[in-house]
Amino acid sequence: MTERLFEGADWDFHTLQRITDACEVVALKDLGLDVYPNQIEVITAEQMLDAYSSVGMPLFYKHWSFGKQFAYHEASYRKGLMGLAYEIVINSSPCISYLMEENTATMQTLVIAHAAFGHNHFFKNNYLFKQWTDADGILDYLDFAKNYVMQCEERYGRIEVERTLDAAHALMSHGIDRYPGKKKLDLREEEKRAGRRRQHEEEVFNDLWRTVPKGASKTRSAISLERRRKLLGLPQENLLYFLEKSAPRLAPWQRELLRIVRHIAQYFYPQSQTKVMNEGTATYVHYRIMTQLHQQGRISDGNFLEFLGSHTNVVFQPEFDDPRFSGFNPYALGFAMMQDIERIVTSPEDEDREWFPDIAGKNDVMGVLRDVWANYRDESFIGQFLSPKLMRQLRMFHLHDDPEERAGIRVDAIHDERGFRRVRRELARQHDVGYIDANIEVVDVDLSGDRRLILHHHVIKGAQLNETDAKRVLQHLADLWTYDVALIEVDSNNKVLREYVVSPRPIPAAVA
Repeated sequence: MTERLFEGADWDFHTLQRITDACEVVALKDLGLDVYPNQIEVITAEQMLDAYSSVGMPLFYKHWSFGKQFAYHEASYRKGLMGLAYEIVINSSPCISYLMEENTATMQTLVIAHAAFGHNHFFKNNYLFKQWTDADGILDYLDFAKNYVMQCEERYGRIEVERTLDAAHALMSHGIDRYPGKKKLDLREEEKRAGRRRQHEEEVFNDLWRTVPKGASKTRSAISLERRRKLLGLPQENLLYFLEKSAPRLAPWQRELLRIVRHIAQYFYPQSQTKVMNEGTATYVHYRIMTQLHQQGRISDGNFLEFLGSHTNVVFQPEFDDPRFSGFNPYALGFAMMQDIERIVTSPEDEDREWFPDIAGKNDVMGVLRDVWANYRDESFIGQFLSPKLMRQLRMFHLHDDPEERAGIRVDAIHDERGFRRVRRELARQHDVGYIDANIEVVDVDLSGDRRLILHHHVIKGAQLNETDAKRVLQHLADLWTYDVALIEVDSNNKVLREYVVSPRPIPAAVA
């Protein structure tokens, strides 16, 4: 008789080791997963709340906003207004999975399968994480960042450091590179270079500023627009990078803080593009592992029913007319698509053979899924693999709502071939960061005049910025630039729709 991994709800660390070993056998031998070494940590509810407040990282620099988040989440949790995640997993090597100590043995098994093997495999193998993250160096870099911020607070004062971090955090979503460069990010080397930069602080200033006329002279600069843009690397969509390299009055330590914030923003960039795939992968993996452990007799019927109850809650998708509907649950959509790919690979229908000729009937479920997990992001995954059968099952349709039209809301994509392709295209577009994130870039700087920084927001389908939020963020940008900042919203024909101009706030004497 096969020995059970545990009985009842209680567990100890020896039980966790047995669970991890059993999950590893299924994950590596049966599913063919390729994972980083695992590190399992058990934490309390308060530690989980602390992790919530610092974007889920195991160590982070201090900032008042993290304390504010902690107080909010703690109050909500104590009042029973919110629950806590069963786990948090870190994209690092070793892959660190934080498990709640309140979890039952069944839930610990579930989250180890989900995080330590599902997410772990996705982190290690998906092309976006390979391009944009450094799993080997992230923990060392976070430790460096934490110590560097503490040193800056001791040397320059907490208020001045927070002022710079406030501005950097406001611009964090516009502090990323969207296209891979020639060199892969190496955070350990970044830490070494930071030390060398501090030894040569005078070199961080952009030499172009020597060409700016001094005093009250009104002479126009001889540098052509094309030459000026080339020297400044314009247009530039990574606002934090531009400020770090070109802001005329930032101190070297402020530039390093901007660099830290943008490296951390870049670390999270792949996760924003793979929410459906990442959670779908981890949910599919935990379902396969838990089912196999039950079939092997390693967990009891009662424990398996407990798992199914939790799993069902995770993948619950309200109907479109349900008051709880707020969009597609990424766990539900991702898991449903993974199971649907399994169906297409093993038991395809004629419709599947027409829509998916490359994988229909291939009979290599894990081979196909591992390839999908490695080579797609949410937008391309949905656009390539969302099947008509799943669209019918989830009762998908597309609504057209154009405020310029008096016809009101209408259904313009239903369950026919044309409608299926339209629904799939529109749902994929909703997961395309190039479509849903504001496209803002620095286009010019008036070096010969008042040094005004000029940005363009390229408006897509009339989606302009919220005026209040835009002015608040631009204020932070102006504070870092220390001169006026102008943001011009333009449509696809370069027609000006709206313009914002913000001036920097006075620099405190301690900083100036």
